[in-house]
Amino acid sequence: MTRVAAVDCGTNSIRLLVADADPLTGELVDLDRRMTIVRLGQGVDRTGRLAPEALQRTFAACREYAGIIKRHGAERLRFVATSASRDAENRDEFVRGVLDILGVEPEVISGDQEAEFSFTGATRELAGRADLAKPFLVVDIGGGSTEFVVGDEHVRAARSVDVGCVRMTERHLVHEGHVDDPPSAERTAAMRADIEAALDLAEETVPLREAHTLVGLAGSVTTVSAIAQDLPEYDSARIHHSRISHDRVRGITEWLLRSTHAERAAVPSMHPGRVDVIAAGALVLLAIMERTGAEEVVVSEHDILDGIAWSVA
Repeated sequence: MTRVAAVDCGTNSIRLLVADADPLTGELVDLDRRMTIVRLGQGVDRTGRLAPEALQRTFAACREYAGIIKRHGAERLRFVATSASRDAENRDEFVRGVLDILGVEPEVISGDQEAEFSFTGATRELAGRADLAKPFLVVDIGGGSTEFVVGDEHVRAARSVDVGCVRMTERHLVHEGHVDDPPSAERTAAMRADIEAALDLAEETVPLREAHTLVGLAGSVTTVSAIAQDLPEYDSARIHHSRISHDRVRGITEWLLRSTHAERAAVPSMHPGRVDVIAAGALVLLAIMERTGAEEVVVSEHDILDGIAWSVA
């Protein structure tokens, strides 16, 4: 066993996994897995820069994670940064801050690398399932981007496109500094058109319609699953490998797009940091299901973070 730590810093959240990995058996045993909403990508789509307050929130989470990593005695650490830090002019400031706190330089990876990690993390334990037909289409709906990966045991094609729950919310649903609550039909239609254009781009590289099993990753998808199951609180064990039908996803998305902030915040499984961006994330998932003809999505709690951990091990 090798004790490893993996950090995934995205547009909306930063997550930590400390685990014991056994490459011979393919077993990854969680010791600590946690997520903090830091909204690192706040305003990046508009300004091209990481906001000072977003950096401070992220560095505070890094300091907390440094203590956890030290307490567990992880032998190796890998810190991966994704969409927001790829796009920012001042990403060097972010890199220096992480290096000072955690002692490792964050790797600002490409969308294609992000897709590879996501695929490995999501499908490693699904590969032997007789009830899930291959190839898999893994979709990782993040804050700033969405990754599409088609593969069997290995990746056949991958593409990252710039649609995510934070980016779509900021681009289409924010009016005079506030999120439309609920958004107008015109704003929703413009957001949907943006998502469809991104799917066109993804389909130039990835054969979206050839996959037999759709696997959905990240907070927007897991939150939709929690809502679909009417969970009294967020329950990772019940969400992991749950299945949501296309009709259920459509119904939840339609409700989210006509709901108020207070109604969404009252959902017991809803993380406070997702209240304003979940409608956009659900719409991305619905558009993907309609484009591919998927009758259901298999939800995975194992994703890019697990893929990063395996890359360290």
